[in-house]
Amino acid sequence: MLKLFRYLKSYRLVVAVTLGLVLLQTLAELYLPTLMAEIVDKGIVNGDIGLILQTGGRMLLVAAGGMVSMIVASYLSARTAVGFGRDLRSHVFSRVESFSLNEFNQIGTASLITRTTNDITQVQTVLLMIIRMAAMAPLMCIGGVIMAVSKDPRLSLLLVVVIPVLGVTIGVIAVKGIPLFKEMQVKLDKINLVVREALTGIRVIRAFNRTEQEKQRFMEANYNFTDTAIRVNRIMAALMPVLMLVMNLTTISIVWFGGIRIDSGHMQVGDMMAFIQYAMQIMFSLIIFSMMFIMIPRASASAMRINELLDTVAEIKDPAVAVNPDQEKGLIEFRDVTFSYPGAERPAVSNISFFAGPGEVTAFIGGTGSGKSTLMNLIPRFYDVDSGAILIDSIDVRQMKQESLRAKIGYVPQKIALFSGSISENIRYGKEEAGEAAVVLAAAIAQADEFITAMQDGYAAIIAQGGANISGGQKQRLAIARALIRKPEIYIFDDSFSSLDFKTEARLRAALREDTTRSTVLIVAQRVSTVMHADRIIVMEEGKIAGTGTHKELLERCTVYQEIVASQFSEEEIA
Repeated sequence: MLKLFRYLKSYRLVVAVTLGLVLLQTLAELYLPTLMAEIVDKGIVNGDIGLILQTGGRMLLVAAGGMVSMIVASYLSARTAVGFGRDLRSHVFSRVESFSLNEFNQIGTASLITRTTNDITQVQTVLLMIIRMAAMAPLMCIGGVIMAVSKDPRLSLLLVVVIPVLGVTIGVIAVKGIPLFKEMQVKLDKINLVVREALTGIRVIRAFNRTEQEKQRFMEANYNFTDTAIRVNRIMAALMPVLMLVMNLTTISIVWFGGIRIDSGHMQVGDMMAFIQYAMQIMFSLIIFSMMFIMIPRASASAMRINELLDTVAEIKDPAVAVNPDQEKGLIEFRDVTFSYPGAERPAVSNISFFAGPGEVTAFIGGTGSGKSTLMNLIPRFYDVDSGAILIDSIDVRQMKQESLRAKIGYVPQKIALFSGSISENIRYGKEEAGEAAVVLAAAIAQADEFITAMQDGYAAIIAQGGANISGGQKQRLAIARALIRKPEIYIFDDSFSSLDFKTEARLRAALREDTTRSTVLIVAQRVSTVMHADRIIVMEEGKIAGTGTHKELLERCTVYQEIVASQFSEEEIA
């Protein structure tokens, strides 16, 4: 957890001031029992009203100073802890954004969400306690021991017995609780995973009448988490009764032996009262330590999970010295590219070589799992190739900055992702500074203008999270408009026309051909009608190129393409 505190650098001055105020508060609390003893032993016993008023006034001033110090320290510590949590979330989010898709898959989306929210909150809470309480506890404990010994060294021998008992109790409970706190965070990941799948897949769950089964999945994850939480709290619940028992027995012992000391003339009543206060302060400091031991194990488990993210070295990095193409054309070249997903038995694509130039439409077709989308994911470096090279304008993509590379690409993914906000904002996601005219033009080319203007608020209409309030075809057209507004050198359409009817698709392809005459266009599709007019069609089968050519050429010499066409068209249509 200490590794995370490096993000406190910008708060060093505030932390120093807070600790100074905590010290003042502690000194005030340590000084008050001495003043009280002075009032009892010198003022009340002797009937000295002047001394009582004078010392009482000092007590009020010291108490007021301690109160002000406590209020300001509480405010500053809260500001520091919240700011630390904000900065840490920003660092974690930035690091996660740099992960490759492989690292996302390894950690899991549900776990990433938990680590960015719940885990950071746990560390933030403990930091608040450390600044406010953990700094005060040792000062009060040490100060209390010194003041107690100054009042009566022999009576202070009671503390020699009490403090080790409390220390051992806290240590045993902490050792038993730490593994369970780590287990709780893992089980919280499981709850998030189940809830996320149930919410995102609600249509499928209802369609297959699996509601009860999903409830059962959630109940199992929920009860597993609850059982662990109960076990932890049972252990931690034993701490406070033990502390209170020891505190009360200590008070009884002080009164018992203190009375004997007073009777023998070795101690005064006021000193015994002050000694009790100092003993309580020592006990209170140990209670603070016990509270820390309740919180720190869970925060420690959370800190380990956060550090795991921060220490993860991204597989895909920018080069030390980036190379930019001399001319911006958008020429793509695959040179004997082979790529395997981590843990896969065989490569997803093998020995792939082809050219795609500006002004050309290159289409990819093939069966499910043939490697079409994998090729598209390799171009913007969502993954890096195992062997071979991908070149854009004669420069290896690994020699370019990721930001520069992706600025060249207008990407429409297979799984459309829209964001909560207006239609205009979603289209502008491709180019933030684009004007209203550019937004309308992009929507018109994407054949989205018709359904947008039919909506009540037009381009200001709000899109629900994930585009839940529009159809699949409308999502695809908005995603295409988002890519078009960038005016990139390279367009990648990864099965982006699958939800469109044939008439809309035909109009869209015609509009695209006019608008993308200077760009390199790559289209992945399942339908022959989508690719048959492309300048070049690449047929994929089991991760390899089965044929390349135009529609007419492939019909003559590519068996795989002939089978695909035959499965989608009648003999009369083929002829």
